[in-house]
Amino acid sequence: MSQVNYVTKDTFEQMQAELQHMKGVERPAASKAIGEAREKGDLKENAEYDAAKEAQGLLEARIKQLETIIATARIVDESTIDTSKVSVLTKVTLTNIATKKQVTYKIVSEKEANLKEQKISANSPIGNGLLGKAVGDVAEIKVPAGIIKFRIDKITA
Repeated sequence: MSQVNYVTKDTFEQMQAELQHMKGVERPAASKAIGEAREKGDLKENAEYDAAKEAQGLLEARIKQLETIIATARIVDESTIDTSKVSVLTKVTLTNIATKKQVTYKIVSEKEANLKEQKISANSPIGNGLLGKAVGDVAEIKVPAGIIKFRIDKITA
């Protein structure tokens, strides 16, 4: 069974638009490029044909991936989020117990994750380790460098 992807309505609509663009514009363009390259002669020694086929394969893989994400997507309404515990689309302020450094992250789907915007995936080690925790809880999270302990200071929508 596929993993559920929690997304906002905006992200869901962006993914649908991207998929339609790939199917309606990029796929026909890839087929045309293959056809044009095929007309240039011997396919065994035709680098342009090989490149066009490879590009088509990458496009088809991306289409399949996006179709899977959309099929397993659950749209989450940000106005109905329970802030009594960490969940997808909550903002959580944490203090690293060892360094006393405080950070705030928004827990999002993999598709929306962007560390520069302080958005971490619910499927990442830190995101997953925070899910279900309440204010005052300590989350012990195993990361490649070892175990980090965070205290949950604040949860907002």
